[in-house]
Amino acid sequence: MNAHHSRSKGAIFGGALVGGAALSAYLLPGLAGASSARGAPLLPPLRRALGIEDRTASGRGYALTFDDGPHPQGTPAVLEVLAAARVHATFFLVGEQVRRNPALAREILDGGHLLALHCDRHRNLLRLTPQQVREDIARAQDTIEAASGQAMTLYRPPYGVLNACALALARRRAWRVLLWRRWGRDWQARATPESISESVAAGAREGDVLLLHDADDYSAPGSWRRTAAALPRVLDALAERGLEPVLP
Repeated sequence: MNAHHSRSKGAIFGGALVGGAALSAYLLPGLAGASSARGAPLLPPLRRALGIEDRTASGRGYALTFDDGPHPQGTPAVLEVLAAARVHATFFLVGEQVRRNPALAREILDGGHLLALHCDRHRNLLRLTPQQVREDIARAQDTIEAASGQAMTLYRPPYGVLNACALALARRRAWRVLLWRRWGRDWQARATPESISESVAAGAREGDVLLLHDADDYSAPGSWRRTAAALPRVLDALAERGLEPVLP
C-alpha cells in the first residue's frame, strides 16, 4: 500500500504524536508506554513551546500549501490556476524532485509563491537515524536553495511526522515548523475534485493553514490531476467564506 494511503498525519516529538488536521496529540504505545493509541492530549501551550505551528503568523486569512513537488505536470497545472486567481501559495519541495525538475523551483518563485523545505527523499523520519535525518535535510536545503536562490525559512517533514532531531535542526536554523489545520486528502485514489474541495475548504476558518499536493510521486497515480481540477472550487469556496489568501 502506498504510504500516503495509510499514513496518519501528525508529528512525533519524543513519544507524543503532535499533529493531524487539528494538531491533536496523543501518546504512542511502545514509544511512551501508553496502553492505548489515544492517550492524553498535548496541550496547546506545549505545542507552541515546541515551535510547531498550524496557523498563519498573523492569524488572519488562509495559507494554501502544497507538498511533494515539484512535478513536471502537476506543478504547472496548479501554478496556472493560482495565476488566474491571483492567489499565492507555499510549496514544500522535495530535494530529489527539484533535481529532476530544477527549472520548476524558479518558476514557482517567479510566480510570487514561497518555497519551503519538505525533505530530500520522502521517508518517515521515525525510520531514520539522526545522521540520516541531518543528511536528508541538509541535502534538501542545498538543492532547493541552489535551484531557486531563496533561503529556506519554513519546514514541514514528510507525513507531518517530526522527531527530536528534525525539530532541533529546524530550531538551530531558525525555521518555522508549519503543519496544517485542514487537508484535501487528495493523495488518495478515491479522491475526487468534489471530495477534495469539501475536505479542505468546508469549515475553514480565519488563520487556517491548508494542505494539498501538486505531485503524485508518493501518492495515487494521477492524483495531481484531481487536485488541479479541485483547486478552482477550493479557491471559490474560500472566497465565499470571506477568507483572503496570505502567505504563512
